Amino acid sequence: MVIVMGITLSLEGHGVRLGAVGLLTLATLVGTGAAHADAATRALPAGCSGTAPIKCHYAVSPGNYDVTVSVGGATAAETDVWVEARRLMLPATKTAAGAAATYSFTVNVRQPEGQPTGQGGTGNPGLDIRFAGTNPQVSAVSVKPAAQPLVAYLAGDSTVCDQPAAPYTGWGQMITPAVGSGASVANYADSGESSGSFLRNSALFPALLPKVKANDAVFIQFGHNDKQTSASAFRSNLTSMITQVRAKGGVPVLVTPPVRRLFDGSRLTSTALHVNGVGVNLPAEMRSVGTAQRVPVIDLTAKSKALVESLGPSASAQLFLRSSVDGVTDNTHFSQYGASQMGGLVLQSIREQRLPLAAYLR
Repeated sequence: MVIVMGITLSLEGHGVRLGAVGLLTLATLVGTGAAHADAATRALPAGCSGTAPIKCHYAVSPGNYDVTVSVGGATAAETDVWVEARRLMLPATKTAAGAAATYSFTVNVRQPEGQPTGQGGTGNPGLDIRFAGTNPQVSAVSVKPAAQPLVAYLAGDSTVCDQPAAPYTGWGQMITPAVGSGASVANYADSGESSGSFLRNSALFPALLPKVKANDAVFIQFGHNDKQTSASAFRSNLTSMITQVRAKGGVPVLVTPPVRRLFDGSRLTSTALHVNGVGVNLPAEMRSVGTAQRVPVIDLTAKSKALVESLGPSASAQLFLRSSVDGVTDNTHFSQYGASQMGGLVLQSIREQRLPLAAYLR
């Protein structure tokens, strides 16, 4: 039988009120117990409503939270789990009738949700969890403050950020399923930002920096919007971020920008490879800063170039936005599939270089 225990409790000292803190134990559904289990499945955890998707909301303060969910129930289901502004935590997961599966992850909660400057909407204060997919089912949800998790901060532009509305998707919102409990991703990337604007905007780097603690990683990707930035200014902006992160005890990591889908025959153009309008090879400058400052560099430009060119001008379109599928043609921004592929390249480098987040990757 499926046993669901739902309670509501307050955590004094945290300013948090949690709903649906649950414990689920799974066994085989037999005899008349199946009817009781089916009723329990239909009774959603406190704070949750709807059917497809099922939406849950918890009035918690900004911070990091350990979340455990049990998906599945009396009937066969396929469930994926998203939090906040379209941050994927669990890809589509099938459960058989009478079965459930339990997953745990750590979520960074921020207000506004999504992009820190509020582009695309500010979302709801607190923690939002959405269970989607084919016949999604959730049996229990547990939310509690995380105790000193490792936090991976993302500093970047629209190719990285938590895009609030499909089809646009940043790679930062697609690496989260690979991050196990005990570490969270705090995505401060924001559309339209250059290295200089991110450094100066009070909602971006100045808001991120005070939260960085010892051993937290800060992944820094710029280039798309540094179209007229000089080499010296670009290097200065990156060096400033590196210096300030290190002063907090954090670990800065440079990420060269992913390519655009702009071909000349079977090869990408210099514009696609981020040689900007004043002739600065931005990825090369970033690599140089990394060497000079002894900072790890994830060469996403090189990795994405290899991927996009291997697919060619036609097949590579699926990584980006297509009019036939997405209603818009865009050779800079990613589809959900493309963002997951780019995120996979970032995760590959984190593992290869044994960066701080690597120990928490599933």
